[in-house]
Amino acid sequence: MSEYEDLSPDFKDMLMNKMNTDTPFWSLLDMELVDIRKGWAKVKLPFAEKLLHPMGVVHGGAIFSVADSAVAMALVGMTRKGETIATVEMKINYLKPINGGEIVAEAKIVNKGSRIALGEVEVTNGKGDLVAKALATYMIIAK
Repeated sequence: MSEYEDLSPDFKDMLMNKMNTDTPFWSLLDMELVDIRKGWAKVKLPFAEKLLHPMGVVHGGAIFSVADSAVAMALVGMTRKGETIATVEMKINYLKPINGGEIVAEAKIVNKGSRIALGEVEVTNGKGDLVAKALATYMIIAK
């Protein structure tokens, strides 16, 4: 992880606070931004009954959400003032079901151009087992 540059302390604190206290969708799922650097981020989703589908394992949409959020946070650390981002496309492979423990998504930006960025993310369970891998394309938009 040392290959990723630290954000300015003020910017990092602002992002950590906003994402962990003032983001309605994240609050709905109880997602937490664990750490962030330029081009890298880690987001955690604690296991909860509300995330299960009828077969008793975590719904793929919850896993997708934490993966997408981690890539977004990794990219936010690389954007300039006045830019916003949006997911254009994301592909995820689910490798193992999750029926307990926390869900952790660790994302990195593989390539960032002026308008498009590509990120990849690995999602692990509480034991550290790889449960999903995703690739996401984001659009960078000047406001």
